[in-house]
Amino acid sequence: MSANMKEVKLRIKSVQNTMQITRAMELVAASKLRRAQEQVHTCHPYFKELYETLREIAAGNTDLTSAYVKEGRNPKACYVLIAGDRGLAGGYHINLFKHLEKAWAQQESVVLPIGKKAAEYCMRQKVPCLTEEFVQLSGISAADCSRIAALLCCGFLKENFGHLYLCYTKFISVLEQRPEILSVLPLSQLVKDRKKEPVRKLILYEPNASEVFKAVVPEYAAGLIYGGVCHSMASEQAARRSAMEAAARNGREMLEQLQLFYNRVRQAGITQEISEIMGGAEGGR
Repeated sequence: MSANMKEVKLRIKSVQNTMQITRAMELVAASKLRRAQEQVHTCHPYFKELYETLREIAAGNTDLTSAYVKEGRNPKACYVLIAGDRGLAGGYHINLFKHLEKAWAQQESVVLPIGKKAAEYCMRQKVPCLTEEFVQLSGISAADCSRIAALLCCGFLKENFGHLYLCYTKFISVLEQRPEILSVLPLSQLVKDRKKEPVRKLILYEPNASEVFKAVVPEYAAGLIYGGVCHSMASEQAARRSAMEAAARNGREMLEQLQLFYNRVRQAGITQEISEIMGGAEGGR
């Protein structure tokens, strides 16, 4: 009986220690989530302005012949895959990778991984990587996103791949995050939409609209990638916070059950001892 009680006490102590760890991780995730949410909100205006500039150029120039708006002859696709550096985030990474697998099932692809989990996934799936220079998500800056965009735009112009996609997890709220795949290049949709939208501004571009368009596209791609990084970081922390909350809740339930079991074992032991004492006393008479 005492052996069982000792095992239960050790189990209770182990659960209590684990709950302390999950609580600490929940607080850290909540703190990082607040900072990541601020980054998500601040990155939108810049990206929106770049997109509006591209749309204005496309709408006002019917003779726009940029290579960025043409469908490439190379059927290969390049995916910028943004994942986290660590696990313990519930189904965050599983959902992202499943979403990606549906997209590239029937397509030859190459990946530029951002985040350790993205690089590990590519290694497991034996998917060719464009570069592994940016596998540390926590260290990615806006300048790094500009370098990534320059590398990708150069590869697109050289027709190393015909389509460029951004695969990330969109942060909607603390309780909702959704994996998304966003088409970055070619910008053929801009050309299709220019017939539908009237020209709202008469703008003179120097040296010409095509050169400005060519210069803005890499910045636009960098803005998209940086936005994807911000959204992914916020989504990861939100998912980790939810996972730690669930772990703490399960820990409390397990602790209650163990405590109840311990009390029952202890009560049974006391009852048995009383019975033995009473039996011995009666036998002595």
